[in-house]
Amino acid sequence: MSDESYRTTVLVEATPDRAYDAVNDVRGWWSQDLDGRTDTIGAEFDYRGNQDGVNLHRARIRVVDLVHAERVEWLVLDNWMSFIDDQAEWTGTRIVFEILPSERGSEIRFSHLGLVPSYECYDACFDAWTFFLQPSLREPITSGRGEPMARLDIPQRAASS
Repeated sequence: MSDESYRTTVLVEATPDRAYDAVNDVRGWWSQDLDGRTDTIGAEFDYRGNQDGVNLHRARIRVVDLVHAERVEWLVLDNWMSFIDDQAEWTGTRIVFEILPSERGSEIRFSHLGLVPSYECYDACFDAWTFFLQPSLREPITSGRGEPMARLDIPQRAASS
């Protein structure tokens, strides 16, 4: 049985140190609408995904592993998406960044362990991760500026009650 979890690889012309720093600067490439620390083991952060002024996705995420210039791992504690019925799809999944030196810089191997094709959100999540990892994460590493989602001014909780 094979693991069908979402995976992709990002190649960058930068050192593993620089790639690691960019991954941990989540506000610089994923969403500016994020509260909490993303660079300390055990820290938890609230992520909000917004588009056109509307909140589409909220998650509470814990940093579970950090190995400088090699690995970042998060555990999704709670999740809500406006466009699916089963709000538990991301809960308990792991988001992993493995950073390896390569001939031209660094290779970032990304896995969202547990995000599988049978999930209702898979197609939308596939497209979103592909965007946020390929151009948006790559850009801060190579040019200093990503394309994160903007922060909404409306206070919101990490997941629905």
